[in-house]
Amino acid sequence: MMDSAANKSEQEISLKDLFINIKQWGVYLFSKWYILLIAGFFGAGIGILYSKVKKPIYTATTTFVLESGENSGGGLSQYMGMAAMIGIDLSSGGGGIFQGDNLLELYKSRKMIEAALLRPSVSDSAQLLIDKYIDLSKTKEVWKEKTPGLLSIDFKLHHQKTPIIQRQRDSILSKAVLEINKNILQVGKPDKKMSIIKIDVKSENEVFAKEFNEALVMEVNEFYIQTKTKKSLDNIVILQHKTDSVRAVMNGAISSAAIIVDATPNLNLTKQAQRIVPSQRSQFSAETNKAILGQLVQNLEMSKMALMKEAPLIQKVDEPIYPLSVERIGKLKSVFFCSIFLTVLTAVFIVFRKIMFRVLD
Repeated sequence: MMDSAANKSEQEISLKDLFINIKQWGVYLFSKWYILLIAGFFGAGIGILYSKVKKPIYTATTTFVLESGENSGGGLSQYMGMAAMIGIDLSSGGGGIFQGDNLLELYKSRKMIEAALLRPSVSDSAQLLIDKYIDLSKTKEVWKEKTPGLLSIDFKLHHQKTPIIQRQRDSILSKAVLEINKNILQVGKPDKKMSIIKIDVKSENEVFAKEFNEALVMEVNEFYIQTKTKKSLDNIVILQHKTDSVRAVMNGAISSAAIIVDATPNLNLTKQAQRIVPSQRSQFSAETNKAILGQLVQNLEMSKMALMKEAPLIQKVDEPIYPLSVERIGKLKSVFFCSIFLTVLTAVFIVFRKIMFRVLD
């Protein structure tokens, strides 16, 4: 019982000491009110200056719904076996890369961002978007002082004059891709339960934000079409070539039969083989190729239907329009936070300085 009472007494004393120390530090900081007031005014001045210097941030936003297309099944399945016999695959093209979070990563990939940066600016066709980006980042000012040779790089040329310049060009593009992914580009789903995808591009330049957003979405759209429909397009090219070849052979057989008849107008009745055998052979070839042609044309039309089902594109919901939404640092907000921050920082410094003096004494 005595130990319990002693422990309770020690806890009360410790808690009392804590409150006493807090009160002493409060009184000490209050005695330095003029220093904290000066720090607050100084912070307010910094806040006003920051709100004037800080440029507004423009945000270009595109939202879209991805339509993955329909699978080729049902009526097409009955033709898959016949098409496979002649080396044609009528199964629907794959689209796994555009499912789930893969599409989000595609927007942030180096290939897509670099391709978008190498597109010409809509507002100034003489410039690429990478040139606009370099101008905005004021990188050329650094190049003039340290590496003036970089100023001669022409990003419109995919292959530079020397391997060194090519390496420098690729290095600049890679750095730009990293910075864009880190500071400018935001890709995500506003709601995980929904299939809507949102692309945000933030920049101090309104024109660049809008143009880069549109260029990136266009690049992904084109890549989507090419990848999604590649198998069906290849099938159509092969089927079209085979159809044209069989039609040419069939037409040749029909012409041969007619030529044989014309070549023997007064044929001796005892020598019918000269006309009948070649003529029937040509007719049989024509009939055979006619049957094959019918199946090929049928498969060709089914492949074209499959292609139409597999190419729904990315359906845009909203796209950026002028004026873009702008984010500015309010003067009052900047003054308040800078003033509070500098005041708290000054209070911490005063307390730390007092503690250090006590320790050294």
